[in-house]
Amino acid sequence: MKRRVVAIVGRPNVGKSAIFNRLAGRRIAIVHEESGVTRDRLIREVTWEDQRFDLIDTGGICNLHAGRRAGVDPTKTADEIEAGIRTQAAVALEDAAAAILAVDIEAGLHPLDREVARMLHEAQRPAVVAANKADTEARDLQSADFEELGYPVFPVSALHNRGFDPLMENILPHLPEAGNPAAQEALKVAIVGRPNVGKSSYVNRLLNSDRVIVSAAPGTTRDSIDIPFAVGKGAAARRYLLIDTAGLRPVGKVHSAVERFSMFRAEKSIGRADVVALVLDATTGPTRQDKHVAALVQEHRKPCLLVMTKWDLAGELTQTKRTPAVFGILPFLTHCPLVYVSAKTGYNIRRSVDAIDLVAAQSRVALPTGVLNRAILDACERVQAPSHRGRALRVFYSTQVGSAPMRIRVFVNHPEIVRASFEAYLIRSLREKFGIEGAPVLIQFRGRREQE
Repeated sequence: MKRRVVAIVGRPNVGKSAIFNRLAGRRIAIVHEESGVTRDRLIREVTWEDQRFDLIDTGGICNLHAGRRAGVDPTKTADEIEAGIRTQAAVALEDAAAAILAVDIEAGLHPLDREVARMLHEAQRPAVVAANKADTEARDLQSADFEELGYPVFPVSALHNRGFDPLMENILPHLPEAGNPAAQEALKVAIVGRPNVGKSSYVNRLLNSDRVIVSAAPGTTRDSIDIPFAVGKGAAARRYLLIDTAGLRPVGKVHSAVERFSMFRAEKSIGRADVVALVLDATTGPTRQDKHVAALVQEHRKPCLLVMTKWDLAGELTQTKRTPAVFGILPFLTHCPLVYVSAKTGYNIRRSVDAIDLVAAQSRVALPTGVLNRAILDACERVQAPSHRGRALRVFYSTQVGSAPMRIRVFVNHPEIVRASFEAYLIRSLREKFGIEGAPVLIQFRGRREQE
């Protein structure tokens, strides 16, 4: 049975992502004049006239079957990416109850428009043609050129928000009655890291399908891609929203507007995630850029785990030897679980999901006030408290005031003399006492007189 899903397909640079953003009501997909910006399929739950459905944006389909006819070497990177885009579009149509075929009214009917229409007819999906860039009424008449594609044609303008009401009135009746599961119940997990460390391969292995395009070329993933994922079935299922992000490059190596948009989306994805999985490459180990990405996660105060991919290529190197080296380079993440995985063999993939659950649970821990106070006071008795000009720090009372991230408020006599080293010591003590892994812990020192 088809779900309430609408897929947008078409050749490159006809405005599919602009249409996607317009129907979604916000700027989600990257829109740029460069051809082929969208590669993987993007999914968002949207509402139109009180009807909820999933909307899918796909990459521009180009040269369908041309590689096979021309004898193009399928191992070439460009051909790999084009083949991946075609696969993503085909999978989107399999999921969809209806489709929108986007075309460019300015450019007129193009041979590739016919190719995409043929793909739709073969998939036997109800569809409409969105003749985009009909910015004025005078251009509406040009939409008749696309009637030979065999679908109802509607002139629209994503730029000026013209023509979408009649188009959607034709699409919505094709959607089944049953609603989609509520997306807000899912745990949002951002998969981040520098380019080409294996983020998309890891996501595909989690899903057990080629959900996102994988290529040897760095920068294949451009948008941040939200992918629903579940472990188990029914009411007991654990639901996740995986966010595959573009590889985060050093600022000095970002040269194009598309790359800048990709970096912005990746950083924004960290901000909205419940848990961040920082992906590292076992063949190289942590690099300077990995440290930068890790610091970015820390700045957003997000629960984090480390996923060391490509472990099948590590040779004779053991985890016992690699782990101290990893945390020697990333000492500020020693509280985060480190899981060694292989997308190729499936090694430890399920364990990485368990680590995600662990970190998420730790970020929501609520510490009883009495137990927390005892732990803080015990820690203070083991070290000499900071002092300044004859004034010694004294701790009176502690309480947890928030979670995700965990926030502890500690009342002291002189908060101004607290040093960063003492704060770090208290956080380490709490982690050791309560086994807090992966989740950030923030301590706020507040002043209070001894009489109070």
